[in-house]
Amino acid sequence: MTDQNEEITSSQQQALSQLVKDLGIDSLPEDKQNELIIKMTEILLKRIFLETMERLGEQGREEYEKMSEGQVEPEQVAAFFKEKIRNYDELVDAIVKDFREEMLSANA
Repeated sequence: MTDQNEEITSSQQQALSQLVKDLGIDSLPEDKQNELIIKMTEILLKRIFLETMERLGEQGREEYEKMSEGQVEPEQVAAFFKEKIRNYDELVDAIVKDFREEMLSANA
């Protein structure tokens, strides 16, 4: 469902790292830490991808599909999303924030 062209930005990675500390995941054995971080990253990327596809609309999704059929760099994908979706960075930051709050409340 997610695309190999998607990546988490450094600010999103920092938020994820902070969440790992806040949830106490950093106290687990390294293999468990890695397993949970991978799962959280996958969930987060899926949420970002789904919201992005919804916001693009049908025409934008078609353009994205055509673009992703070829060799495309992550920076090109990011630029496309920023061009097509107003305040894209803020949208992604809000998704990350909501995910963080959801994880923290589930841990409480």
